Amino acid sequence: MLTNDIEDETMDIKTNQLLIDIVGDENFSASNEDRLCYSYDGTAQEFIPEAVIFPANTEQVGKIMELASQHGFPVVPRGAGTGMTGGALAIAGGLVMVMSRFTRIVEIDVDNQLAVVEPGVITGDLQAAVRQKGLYYPPDPASLKFCTIGGNVAECAGGPSAVKYGVTRDYIKGLEVVLADGKIITTGVKTDKGVVGYDLTRLFVGSEGTLGIITKIIVRLLPQPEAKETFLVLLDSLSKAAILVAKLLSRFTPCTLEFMDQTAISIVKDKLPFTLPDTTRALLLIELDGTAESVSSEGNLLRSFVEQKAGVLEIRQAGSSAEADRLWIARRAVSPSAFKLKPHKISEDIVVPRSRIAELVEYAESLALELGLTIFCFGHAGDGNIHVNIMLDKTNAQEAANGALAKQRLFDRVIELSGTLSGEHGVGITKSGFLPLELSVDTLGAMQLIKRALDPKNILNPGKIFP
Repeated sequence: MLTNDIEDETMDIKTNQLLIDIVGDENFSASNEDRLCYSYDGTAQEFIPEAVIFPANTEQVGKIMELASQHGFPVVPRGAGTGMTGGALAIAGGLVMVMSRFTRIVEIDVDNQLAVVEPGVITGDLQAAVRQKGLYYPPDPASLKFCTIGGNVAECAGGPSAVKYGVTRDYIKGLEVVLADGKIITTGVKTDKGVVGYDLTRLFVGSEGTLGIITKIIVRLLPQPEAKETFLVLLDSLSKAAILVAKLLSRFTPCTLEFMDQTAISIVKDKLPFTLPDTTRALLLIELDGTAESVSSEGNLLRSFVEQKAGVLEIRQAGSSAEADRLWIARRAVSPSAFKLKPHKISEDIVVPRSRIAELVEYAESLALELGLTIFCFGHAGDGNIHVNIMLDKTNAQEAANGALAKQRLFDRVIELSGTLSGEHGVGITKSGFLPLELSVDTLGAMQLIKRALDPKNILNPGKIFP
């Protein structure tokens, strides 16, 4: 029988056969190769499960969870494994449930502007499919070309468009969920309004697979914007860039407002369509969308507004969709390109009020100097969601210790600035120990009561979120 003991990797033959009876021999594996393939995620940490299973439908998921409940073995639901906080890691051993066969876009309802999809659908594929119908699904995490909508829901993913359009939870109308004991429930509605009973949909969004396994998702869609213009603002100071962000948002409603500091620029400058002045210390990537007329008018106003502000070296407009695409290729390449600097990184996605961004980035700079580390910032300036990357070589004991200290002190400062420890990556295992900084004992206790009520045997993704 499967166990919670990480060290014990033996499998009971009868339990294995019962799982094979549910999904078929080709969709279950306890081989070393397959277990290794599903032992890690975006954190680069590794925990080897005891087995891997690939269900094809909700009924199979229900039978697997019924069996897991009877035998008490852990089940870790997994999408594409792109998570940055360890949410898909089998830290207690057990069974990894891979949702890669749930790839159907069941329905795109143009009249009611919604879609019904399975959790294994790639986010970018969903966006492309609804775009063909003149519709728009706004959440756009950096990994949209390979992350799945189910993983986005489990983590409540965001992305650059969140400044105008919000995050994943703002587009989830309803869910089909398999509970820990195998029961199947539905939450939410297809209508625009609905207040019958508790809002269970929002409870499961962002729950990181700890309360149930999502097998179907109803997403809200919007009309596709008619036009979009992309601007690049170059500045001679990171703090001035942060100050400009607050001023911009008092006058404009961009669909994206991203920023990069000097280090982030340096690692992707070869991907940019423009050569930047040597005095560039920060940049803002701004997009406006709407009707062609409104975008043109607002773009002219944006230019006039920005050119007058302190620290601005120049503002450039993408001359074509190809130039705009290159700007976004560079922006989305920042995180993977970071390893040009050091072999390891601590990647945090903290959020502060927009008016406090300047204080946060100045603190990150001072922390880097004090601890002798490379720390750089980029991210979603429009909603205060800053990606702070602490670069280090973990084989260097002093660097590793300083990196851990930098993370602790960064989190302390974020709370002092009335911020939150995660905007879109979730908690998983990398942030769980820091939750008491932000949440009171009673608040954590209320969350744990919910967990115990829905998963009394603690078999659904155990060890995640709670310290």
